[in-house]
Amino acid sequence: MNSQSFSPIWFKLLLCAAGILVLFLAACSSLVPPPTPTLSPLEIQGRSIYDSYCSRCHSTNTDTIIVGPSLAGIAERGDHRIEGMDSATYIRFSITNPGGYTVEGFPEGQMPSSLKDELGEEDLDALIAYLLTLR
Repeated sequence: MNSQSFSPIWFKLLLCAAGILVLFLAACSSLVPPPTPTLSPLEIQGRSIYDSYCSRCHSTNTDTIIVGPSLAGIAERGDHRIEGMDSATYIRFSITNPGGYTVEGFPEGQMPSSLKDELGEEDLDALIAYLLTLR
């Protein structure tokens, strides 16, 4: 047998392997998470307010508890906390009336009641806009 009789088989195997590699890479590319959405100016302002006021007690990581509950997913969970309230209304209620609802597993009275006085309506709206990006 000469080397020429083996070359078509090796060539076919190489093409097959290349095809499998292309399919594998195409499948893996669908596993890449979508890019993080760009925040609006109002949401950026809200993130700054969160960093200044809320991050001392609330994390935005799912499994991280600082003092109060994590705010990761609050945009979706808020719809189910108090019947009849959507997430935006629930977040506003929680800030302006901190004793009105306490998340199960956390002690009452830890949310500062002064926050509503420290934030104006514009800052409160910005903070809520940011928190609604936390899905």
